[in-house]
Amino acid sequence: MREPRVRIGFVVAFALALAIAWAAPRAVEAASAKEIDAAVDEALKNLYASTPAAVELAKVAKGILVFPQVVKGGFIVGAEFGNGALRKQGVASGYYNTVGASYGFQAGVESFGYALFFVTDTALAYLDKSEGWQVGVGPSLTVIDEGVAKSFSTTTLKDDIYAFFFDQKGLMGGISLQGSKITRITPDP
Repeated sequence: MREPRVRIGFVVAFALALAIAWAAPRAVEAASAKEIDAAVDEALKNLYASTPAAVELAKVAKGILVFPQVVKGGFIVGAEFGNGALRKQGVASGYYNTVGASYGFQAGVESFGYALFFVTDTALAYLDKSEGWQVGVGPSLTVIDEGVAKSFSTTTLKDDIYAFFFDQKGLMGGISLQGSKITRITPDP
C-alpha cells in the first residue's frame, strides 16, 4: 500500500520541480531599467486603483520601493526572487532585487508583487547605506492587509515602513517578507 503513495509523492515533487525550473529563469532574467520602470509604473497604477490607503500613504512616504513581480516556488525548501525600483518623489532613484529562502511545510509556485512605503528618513537612509537589507532586521515594518487598509489612517503612523502585497497568482499558501534580502543592483539602461 505504501508504494502508490510514494509514487504519487515523487510525481508531485517532480511536477513542482519542473514548474519552479520553468518559472525561475524568467524571473531572474536581467531586466533593463526601462523594463523595470514600466513594470513599476503599471504596478503602482493598479495598487492605487484598488487600495485607497496606498494612495494616502504615498503622499507622506519619503520613498516607495516596488517589486512588481516576485516569483516564489518550493517543495519543503522554497525560494523567491524579483527586481524592482525605488521611487523618490515619483522618480526612480535606484534599482533593487529581492531574494529569499524558506524551509518548512510548503509546496507550489506563485507570483506576487509588493510595495514598501518608507515613511521616515531614517528607514530610507538605512536602505541607502546597507549593502543588502534583510527584512526583519533594521527599520520596523508593518504589512497592511485588506482589513487594515479599510481603516488605515496616515495620522496614526508608528512604524518606519508599510508594505502592501498585490497581484497574487498561483498555488502556494502564504506570503511573507521575513528573511527576504533586498540588494541594490545596476541594470542595463
